[in-house]
Amino acid sequence: MKLGAFLMATGHHVAAWRHPDVPADAGLDFKHYRHLAQVAEAAKFDTLFVADSVAAATGDIASRMARSDHFEPLTLLSALSAVTDHIGLIATATTTYNEPYHVARKFASLDHLSGGRAGWNLVTSDAAAEAQNFGRAEHVGHAERYSRAREFHQVVTGLWDSWTDDAFTRNKASGQYYDPAKVHVLDHVGEHFRVKGPLNVARSPQGQPVVVQAGSSEVGRDLVAQTAEVVFTAQTSLASAQAFYADIKGRLSAYGRDADSLKVMPGVFIVVAETEALAKQKFESFQDLIEPQVGVALLGRMLGNFDLSGYPLDGPLPELPLTQSV
Repeated sequence: MKLGAFLMATGHHVAAWRHPDVPADAGLDFKHYRHLAQVAEAAKFDTLFVADSVAAATGDIASRMARSDHFEPLTLLSALSAVTDHIGLIATATTTYNEPYHVARKFASLDHLSGGRAGWNLVTSDAAAEAQNFGRAEHVGHAERYSRAREFHQVVTGLWDSWTDDAFTRNKASGQYYDPAKVHVLDHVGEHFRVKGPLNVARSPQGQPVVVQAGSSEVGRDLVAQTAEVVFTAQTSLASAQAFYADIKGRLSAYGRDADSLKVMPGVFIVVAETEALAKQKFESFQDLIEPQVGVALLGRMLGNFDLSGYPLDGPLPELPLTQSV
């Protein structure tokens, strides 16, 4: 069994920040994150995971959720690498609003800083607001995002292989810092990117940091099967979880991969207390803190970024168009 701790400073429950036992300012409190990381490591968790979006929602609903002030994941995990010893460090980075060279360099650096514990959660971004922070009026279409993501992954992993393990001789006597025969210039020319290389970071302890994804659409699952070592998934029943597992494992052979080369990690929301009754009571105390309009906004977000605010709370769910989500 592999265990990962999905770090959200004030908790995953949308109203957790309002609970009297929760520090509302935890999003920018490094000591709080350090405590979470060290507790998870002591409990023998395998990895920490930090999600990300390159946009901050605004408006009345957004102002009622603790989702707008938090550390950039790679910065946070770099700091946490200095106060932990063994636990994995998985940061989210989008392929839609990034460049491969930057991503390759940052994750290779994190892998060096942590002694080989870095992981990249590859996402394509699913929020239209992100586009407006990068010179676009509209979000990139679903098909283009995944086409770009496949090539992005190819470039990043190619850059990670820029140097052999023993390329940097650092020989003071001969005056040669690295062996030029042991550098691989990428020279990538593709539909979306032109990247010469090599990376200006030596090959990291893992060689290639772990690649993680959470794709759920058809094209998203194919990208998982093609590129990922770990896939996150959130299912609502045992049957749907088993179906996802069988489907994703069944796609691996098309890319020449063995079924054991991909770990499937389902998301679980856990409420801890001394007894089951107390746990249920604690959960209900969180539920009571949800404002109805926030709950509706969260539902719309989970369904694919739809605005459901104009529909009656007790009415039927409206028919929704196809989504540009993952």
